[in-house]
Order: sequence, then C-alpha cells, then structure tokens
Amino acid sequence: MALVQAVVSPAWLAKAISSAKTGPLRVLDSSWYLRKMQRDGRKEFKEKHIPGATFFDLDECRDRSSPYEHMMPGQELFSRYLANLGICNDTHVVIYDASDFGLYTAPRVWWMFRAFGHSRVSVLDGGFINWCREGLPVTSELQDYPVAEYKAKAKPQVKSYQEILDNIQSKQFQLVDARPEGRFKGTEPEPREDIEPGHIPDSINIPFNTFMDPETLRMKSEKELQCLFEDHNVDLKKPLVGTCSIGITACFVALGTHICGKENVMIYDGSWQEWFTRADPSHIILAKKEKVK
Repeated sequence: MALVQAVVSPAWLAKAISSAKTGPLRVLDSSWYLRKMQRDGRKEFKEKHIPGATFFDLDECRDRSSPYEHMMPGQELFSRYLANLGICNDTHVVIYDASDFGLYTAPRVWWMFRAFGHSRVSVLDGGFINWCREGLPVTSELQDYPVAEYKAKAKPQVKSYQEILDNIQSKQFQLVDARPEGRFKGTEPEPREDIEPGHIPDSINIPFNTFMDPETLRMKSEKELQCLFEDHNVDLKKPLVGTCSIGITACFVALGTHICGKENVMIYDGSWQEWFTRADPSHIILAKKEKVK
C-alpha cells in the first residue's frame, strides 16, 4: 500500500487527470538544477509540461533567513505558498521533475508535504522523462488556479547540526548520505567551489541514483530497496536520518524507506553544506585532510 501511495505510474496519472472520480488532484513540476547544469526549471516548464501542472519553485518555498540553500520553510510560508497555488489540505498532489535521472527534486517536495502533515502526496515514477517516453500529452499552456485555503501542520522531521554532532558520540541513529560515491569519499569535487568533498564521520553512502532502476529510471521495488539497504548495512528497524549536499537528494532515503514501510525518517536539512562550514576539522572526513583550514 505504501508503494501505491508514494509512487504513481505515468499511466495512472494520465487516467486520474482525465477522470473526475479520483477526487481533487493537482500535479506539480518541482524541477530545479545546479548552476553548472545550465538548465532553468521554470523556463523549461513554461515550454513543456504535463497538462494542468503548476510549477513548485524550491528557490521560493524555502527559509530565506538561513545562510544555507533550500532549508525548510516555516509553517506559515508553506501554507501561504500552497494556498497561492490553489492547493487544499485534501488535495492529492502528484510531484514530478524533468531531470535526466528520472527523479531528482520530486522526492524533496514529497517529503516537505509529508513533513507538514500532508499525506495525500505521491511522486511520478520516472518523472517527466518517463511521461514523455510513454507518449503522453504535454503542453505549453499555463493554467491558473484560484487561491485556496491551506493549513500546514508542522511535524519534527528535521535534524539540526547539533543533533548530528551529538550523534557521533551517542550513535542514536544511522546517518545515510545520498550523494554520489566520489563526493562522499572525497575523490570527486563538490558542485560548489567553496566546499570540499568528504563526509560526516560514521555516515553511510547510498547514492540517490541507486534507488532507481538504471534502465527504466523508475523507483526500485520494495524488495529491491530492502536489499539495497541491507547491502549497505542499514538496519531499517533502527532510527535513520538522511543527508546529502543541500538536503535535496537526502529525501530519496525517506522515500525509499517509506516504500519499505518505515515511517518518520528525518532529514539533516543543512547537510554537507552546513557540516563542512561549521564542523571541526576532526569531524570532516576528506580524502586529503590537509585541505581543511
């Protein structure tokens, strides 16, 4: 049942869009890209998107008071942002992005909804790329929705820097880093020039793209995901926290565990960008420690 609720196929979504029997349904494009990728999510959305979809801007719906990118917005900001998109508390929201990975930012927005108490939320399996592969309709027509009423209910889904620091000694939870292996090991550069690659002590690396089938780009099955966690010595019966570079792909950990039936996986929202900036050099594992000043 968790798989049905968390992930929907392009065929299911196409049928749901054309049917009035599914109840209130809204589709959101959450595409966002690193600067080096030279892609503009909003611009691409205006050129081509799923009919009826609206754009969810991660650059707007965030905590602007934080020095770190894309930190969770406050309850009031999130409520206001969704209300302006015309989304209600009982709306079934389906989220996708147009990444070449199949999914990239959609799990982040999925997790944000759930963190604010909105359980009627899914991601489109394989994202926009699979929607197009299946020959389903796209449009450049932009659709406006009337402002709605939305009330977010905040839940404690975010771990702080101090809690991650304390966990090095207390080991109360497992920390899973979803960045690519080279960046985790310190052998490949981070996308930001002022941050060196490396990882938090005792963290476990499961790159976000390994949560998806490399050919179909769809999320792996519950059994495959359970094997993925087992292969990396992650115990799903114990507390678990996801991290990455800026809190985006960390949410693959939350989505993957949710499919496996595990709830309440938290995210270290500051992730590596905050840890590298704030942590003592002894708590920063790099390939070449002399790079840390």
